[in-house]
Amino acid sequence: MQFTAQEIGLMLNGTIEGNPNVIVNTLAKIEEARDGALSFLANPKYEQFLYNTRASVVIVNEGLVVTEPINTTLIRVKDAYHAFSILLEKYNTLKLNKTGVEQPCFIDATAIVGHHNYVGAFAYLGQQVKTGNNCKIYPNCYVGDNVILGDNVTLFAGVKIYADCVIGNNVVLHAGAVIGSDGFGFAPTPLGTYSKVSQIGNVVIEDDVEIGANTTIDRATMGSTVIRKGVKLDNLIQIAHNAEIGSNTVIAAQTGISGSTKIGENVVMGGQVGVVGHISIAKGSQIQAQTGVNKSITEPGKKWGGVLLQPYQGFLRSHLIVHQLPELKKQIEELEKTIAELRNKQEIIH
Repeated sequence: MQFTAQEIGLMLNGTIEGNPNVIVNTLAKIEEARDGALSFLANPKYEQFLYNTRASVVIVNEGLVVTEPINTTLIRVKDAYHAFSILLEKYNTLKLNKTGVEQPCFIDATAIVGHHNYVGAFAYLGQQVKTGNNCKIYPNCYVGDNVILGDNVTLFAGVKIYADCVIGNNVVLHAGAVIGSDGFGFAPTPLGTYSKVSQIGNVVIEDDVEIGANTTIDRATMGSTVIRKGVKLDNLIQIAHNAEIGSNTVIAAQTGISGSTKIGENVVMGGQVGVVGHISIAKGSQIQAQTGVNKSITEPGKKWGGVLLQPYQGFLRSHLIVHQLPELKKQIEELEKTIAELRNKQEIIH
């Protein structure tokens, strides 16, 4: 894949400074670039590398003032970082542009496969599966019976989608993701054992969702576990049965969402957050890493954090005291002031 600076400039609506015919065939960081590479400069801390980089073309902000001689062609744009991200996406799309059906694989006779699809070796598409157009199903994927995939869906190697699940348009599932495995439903018996509660629902993933490697989303006991439009999930996340994740919510790795929890739109969660079941989290909430969420958050747009693991009754007592600390601090300061005044009076008397 080769492009001239002129072609890239037209693609980004940028202005060329230097040789418009110089050719690039790879992307690289500005400090590591070699001849033939395209790079970018958005952070002023890296400006020093502009003057000695070997990159053939560098994308920069319109307002950048060059203070030393340079040996590279510049493309000036409004936002260099955003422009480079567009090129990364286009580069990745071209690199992953595969079509056709590799063998051996299994596609059931009742499955309906859309146009311009790619099905990799050892993939399995079950009965009544329906895929949209421009889908990419990489090797060793499993797509169970009655699963529906929208347009432009990418399933990287080893993705497993259990029966009856529905995937929207422009969805990316990274390697090892499991969609629609059984929810964690077990009922205790009088004998001290557990009886499995059958999980007969499904998972619905709406448009423009990206799900990281080895993340698991459980099917509902009844009804649907729902991932709303625009959600971005990191690697190694657990979403339990009947949960609902609101649109454009972002969740970092190793977070666990318990069953029937409803998370609002535009929520941001750090890594290793734990959320109990059957609660709701207000839209716009920001929850820092390793926070334990044990009750509903009703105020939208607030920041939350902090948890200390300890025996439950002790935790409840400690939690009560923590809420009293501001008032206790105020009382201590007043006592200290009173003691100081008394000491001053005693010194005057003596």
